[in-house]
Amino acid sequence: MLFNSIPFFIFLSIVFFLYWVVFGKRHKRQNMLLLIGSYFFYAWWDYRFLALILASTLVDYFVGIALAKQENKSTRKQLLLISLLFNFGLLAFFKYFNFFIDSWVDAWQLAGVYMHSSTLNIILPVGISFYTFQTLSYTIDVYRKKIKPTSNFIEFATYVAFFPQLVAGPIERAAQLLPQFKTKKTFNFKLAKEGVQLIVWGLFQKMVIADSCATYVNAIFANHQNLNSLTLLMGAVYFAFQIYGDFAGYSNIAIGTAKLFGFNLMRNFNYPYFSRDIGEFWRRWHISLSTWFRDYLYIPLGGSRGTKTQQIRNIFMIFLISGLWHGANWTFVVWGGLHALFFLPLMLMNRNRKHLDPIALNKMLPGIREFFQMLITFIMTSFAWIFFRSASITESFLYIKRLFLNLNFKVEFLNIERYSIEMLLVIGVFVLMEWFNRGKECPISGKFSFLKMMMIILLILTLGVYSEHQNFIYFQF
Repeated sequence: MLFNSIPFFIFLSIVFFLYWVVFGKRHKRQNMLLLIGSYFFYAWWDYRFLALILASTLVDYFVGIALAKQENKSTRKQLLLISLLFNFGLLAFFKYFNFFIDSWVDAWQLAGVYMHSSTLNIILPVGISFYTFQTLSYTIDVYRKKIKPTSNFIEFATYVAFFPQLVAGPIERAAQLLPQFKTKKTFNFKLAKEGVQLIVWGLFQKMVIADSCATYVNAIFANHQNLNSLTLLMGAVYFAFQIYGDFAGYSNIAIGTAKLFGFNLMRNFNYPYFSRDIGEFWRRWHISLSTWFRDYLYIPLGGSRGTKTQQIRNIFMIFLISGLWHGANWTFVVWGGLHALFFLPLMLMNRNRKHLDPIALNKMLPGIREFFQMLITFIMTSFAWIFFRSASITESFLYIKRLFLNLNFKVEFLNIERYSIEMLLVIGVFVLMEWFNRGKECPISGKFSFLKMMMIILLILTLGVYSEHQNFIYFQF
């Protein structure tokens, strides 16, 4: 069930009515409704994979209870290992089994040994990378004694399967989200208004920006061998805005939907393309994942402590694993490796946490230095996105080769659809709206919010409804 579909809004309306009108004074029944609704929402794709969510929920629920009763360090480690092996085992089998088999065969072929590749037709369960990380954060935090486990199975199961962020995040922490299921809810008009604004803005990001850009991106990447440098450059830029509008749009709709039910989810994007270096970019892009890797992998590895060699090792491990998390393809590993290389000079010069304040704070425009810092960071990230979008490493290098060698700047594939210059103007308006509202969670909140929301809805109805309504990119991860 897609956020940008009629069935979702029918589903949302029914659940919203039942939640506030029918069960408004019965907190436990509200949670049960959310759990049933979340399972129905997920079963809309494939009901068979509900068994995986339920299995992961049961394992981590009972592991959490057992950890609370156990003080023996060895036994506690064994209990944690059960959770780690089960969840990572699910992820490895469904997401990486064929990838590892094919990579093993390819590695032997490089050595002159030819094997037959026998792989399974494994369907990737939607959202598995997100909910496994969410349940793992619970058991790890219980093991570390940072939180106490819950004995209420309904609350825990709803935390795992909460439908707004089940499929593509944000990846919530139990310490932040789980207590909200214990609190009796009363309808908050201000919170609901914020939710509607985020939903509308998220739909604009997805249906107008991302889906419109996708038309060009798909055509350009599919025909890159015949196109010139200008067109390939635009393909990379369009994809940068496609993936941002797609994923940030999903996150904003998820956060806004949660607010309609009285829940606060963590912010997942904070205007990342206004970053002055790669370190700042990763503090603003997919925040729930980057902080997950920071807390559960980077810091346990030693973080920025230890020798420079150890620090470099930690940086590459984080980015390479982050790349692999995104997909079972070496293109994602290279994408992660590139970001590690981009980040490395900042870390070695102790400048990776230099830009912690919002850019051009209390100013209308950035300074010249800040502008070029943003531009360079955007160019670096857009270059890395070429690997992320390409189907293979070979295709990535062919795209880059033609980008730099076919120095013909005649406009080509920019006229393949309804509009071309208009698309660039829409992106320009989008960037300006984000820039002048970069201090807000949602650009259409604050003064004249109703007027801005009506304008955005008009753009969605005039431009977005004619898009191909493509799936969200991060569903495949």
